[in-house]
Amino acid sequence: QVQLVESGGGSVQAGGSLELSCEASGRTPSAYAMAWFRQAPGKEREFVAAVSWGGRNTYYADSVKGRFTITRVNSRNTAYLQMNSLKPEDTAVYYCARDRRAYYDASYYSPNNMEYWGKGTPVTVSS
Repeated sequence: QVQLVESGGGSVQAGGSLELSCEASGRTPSAYAMAWFRQAPGKEREFVAAVSWGGRNTYYADSVKGRFTITRVNSRNTAYLQMNSLKPEDTAVYYCARDRRAYYDASYYSPNNMEYWGKGTPVTVSS
């Protein structure tokens, strides 16, 4: 069993920055991609960013490309999401997730392919 715990959410003004962290515990082999998703009130959960199992490749939704950076430190069992130039439309609950497919490394990540989820951390961006 794997547990994921997010932290780092909060309230910022537009243009500000936040860094989210996702710490994994339990059976945490590094052979799985890690991803961030977000869900705004009244909307479906959407993909934000993913980092491949080895950390070599990263993938982003068009809406955050150039502003967000995902990384992972396998020795710490932790993934990060650095969010810069935040916009009000980035307001959502952000969820960390681990892919169910070992050694998967491609640009498409769906919530249906995630095996483990954190409980989420809220991010509010005011204008």
